[in-house]
Amino acid sequence: MSRVIFHTEVIELGEQVEAFFEEGMFVLFGENVPDTLKDFCYFIDSRDVDGTMKAGDRLIIDGNSYEITSVGEIAQKNLENLGHLTVVFNGAKEAGLPGSICVEAKPMPKLIMGSKISIEEE
Repeated sequence: MSRVIFHTEVIELGEQVEAFFEEGMFVLFGENVPDTLKDFCYFIDSRDVDGTMKAGDRLIIDGNSYEITSVGEIAQKNLENLGHLTVVFNGAKEAGLPGSICVEAKPMPKLIMGSKISIEEE
């Protein structure tokens, strides 16, 4: 039985969210988005984080499941404090960006208004 660590919903799209699509990554942000990132983010309804993300957990996007392969050193803190998380679909065993998580290298889903995102502990 899995346990939900984090659950949110996309409430707004930045004007240039497609910019990172070809790189296989997207950026989530709750409140206090820096102006330089505003256009590139998916805005989420910030919620409490209940637990610690780790490799082996699952990222669920609109019912599709992706195994988390690595968690950057400040990803947990950013998610808790800012609702900020960069998700990279490359299957890396080490996160290239300290605020990112890497998930298995599957085609990245297209996020829309109302997309549901959660992180579940296995």
